[in-house]
Amino acid sequence: MSNDLRAPRLLITGATVVDGTETPSFTADVLVDGDRVAAVGGDLGARDADRVIDAAGLVLAPGFIDMHAHSDLQVFLNPEHPSRLTQGVTTEVIGQDGLSYAPVTDETLSVLRRKIAGWNTDPDDFDFPWRSVADYLDVIDRGVATNLAYLAPHGTIRALARGWNTGVATDDEIDQMARILDRALEEGAVGLSTGLTYTPAMYAERGELVRLCQVVARRGGFFSPHHRSYGAGALDAYREMVEVTSAAGCALHLSHAAMNFRPNAGKGQELLALLAEGAAGGADISLDTYPYLPGATTLSAILPSWAGAGDTDEIIARLRDPDALARIHEHLEVTGSDGCHGVVAEWDTIEISSVGNPALADRVGRTIAQVATETGREPFDVCIQQLVDDRLATGILQHVGHEGNVRAIMTHPWHTGGSDGLLIGAKPHPRGFGTFARYLGRYCRELGIFSLEECVGHLTGRAARRLRLVDRGLVREGYGADLVLFDPDTVADRATFDAPRQPAAGFHHVLVRGQLALDDGHLTGARSGRALRRTDEGVR
Repeated sequence: MSNDLRAPRLLITGATVVDGTETPSFTADVLVDGDRVAAVGGDLGARDADRVIDAAGLVLAPGFIDMHAHSDLQVFLNPEHPSRLTQGVTTEVIGQDGLSYAPVTDETLSVLRRKIAGWNTDPDDFDFPWRSVADYLDVIDRGVATNLAYLAPHGTIRALARGWNTGVATDDEIDQMARILDRALEEGAVGLSTGLTYTPAMYAERGELVRLCQVVARRGGFFSPHHRSYGAGALDAYREMVEVTSAAGCALHLSHAAMNFRPNAGKGQELLALLAEGAAGGADISLDTYPYLPGATTLSAILPSWAGAGDTDEIIARLRDPDALARIHEHLEVTGSDGCHGVVAEWDTIEISSVGNPALADRVGRTIAQVATETGREPFDVCIQQLVDDRLATGILQHVGHEGNVRAIMTHPWHTGGSDGLLIGAKPHPRGFGTFARYLGRYCRELGIFSLEECVGHLTGRAARRLRLVDRGLVREGYGADLVLFDPDTVADRATFDAPRQPAAGFHHVLVRGQLALDDGHLTGARSGRALRRTDEGVR
C-alpha cells in the first residue's frame, strides 16, 4: 500500500470504549478523520463517513505501546510486521539494551552488526543508509508499519568514544559520550538505554552512568537500563539503578523487570519493596515486563565480560585459546559469569532458538544439555563450539523465570507492557507475537489480576505518560488515531514455543495514524507508522 494514501473518514459505532485512563468503560461512537480522532460520543450518525464499522460487542482501545521492542531492523526487512499489528501494537520503543544501529561510524557499525546478529540478523543485502540518529529516524519516516520511538544506545555510543574495549572510561571519553548522547537526544531520541550485562556497556562504572543520565535529565528523557544482574545480585543491581538516576535527577524505566534464576524464586515482593522505597524518596520509576517465564538473548551474552571484549574475530580467538578457555570454564561452571547474571550456567535451561549458520539448524529447539547428551560431549564444550561455528550469531531462550515473581511485578503501579520480542530464527520466543494478547486473555480475563480498564491502561496510557507522548495513548478527541478493536471474550495469545509465529486471536481492526493496518483480521500492508521524536514539549 502506498504511504501517501489519504486515511479514510471512518466511523466506528457502538464500541465499548476503554480509553486508556483506567476509568470505567463506556459505549460510544468514534469518528476518525484523517490521522485524528475527530469525535467521541453517543450516536454520531453517518457524519459523511467513507466507511462504517459496527463494533457492537468489541472493545475500542488506544493502540498498544510496546515499551521494549527489538524491531530496529525488522520494520525494514519484514515491512508487513505481523508480530506487532496482529496483537494491536501501534507504537514501539526500540534502541534497547544499549545496542542498536545509530549513531555509528562505518567502523563501529561493522562490529555492531555481528555483535547483535542474534537479535536482528546481519543481512548482506541491506545497506544501512544512515549513520546518525536523525538519519535513522528520517528513514523510518519514509513509512513503516508502526510508530517508533528510539532510545540512544549506551553501548553503541561508548564504542564511538573508546571502541569495544574493556576498562573504565576516562573523563575525556565520558565527556565525549555525553556530547554524542546530547546530540542524539537533540535529534529526537527519547532517552538512553544501556545493557550492563552486554559488552561494552558492562564495563561502565557508576560515575559514567550518572554523568550520562544528567544529560538525559536536562533533555527531559528517561533512562531505560538492562541492569547488571537479573540473577545473583539482582536486588543490588536494581538498587544501583535507582541510586544512579536519583543522583542525576533522571526518570528511570526498568527494562523487562524480572527476578530470574534459581536464587530469586519468591523474591518478587522484595523488588517491589525496594522500588516503593525509592519512589518514597522522590525517584521517578516505571518498568515494563513480558508475561512469560523464559527470557531470550544471545548465547555469547553469557560469557564473562572480559571474554566478550572486542570484535567477533577477537572473541572467537579467545574461545580457541586454552588458557582463556580455562578461565571461561571457571566462570561459567564454578564461580558464576557476570554475563550470565552472576550465576553459573544452567545448561538444561539454555535452549537454542536461532542460528546464523544453516548447518547448525538441527540444534534449534534443543538445550545445550540435550545437545551434549546426544553428542557425548560436555555442555561447556558444546557451548563454546556452537559459538565458534556460528560466529556468535546463536540466539537462545533461558528458562529461568518464576510465575509468582511475574505476577507480583506486573501489579506495580507504574507497570507497562514490553514484549522484548526477538523476531528472527526458527523458534524465537513467543512473546514476540503474544505478549499483549496474553496480558488481556490470560492475566486479565482468565486470572483476574487486572480489570479490563486497568489492563488496557497498563498497555497504553501509562506507557504514553512515561514516553511523554503529546497526543497518543488515549481514545480522545484530537488525539492521533492509533486504535485497536478486539473481542474481550476471545482475545488470546496463540504463539507457543513450538509454533512461536502464530498470530493472536480476537483482534479485528488496528489503525495506525488513521489507516487500517489490520482490517477484519487481515494485514493490509499499510505503512503509516512514523518516527516519534523527543521535543522540548514532549514526544510527537
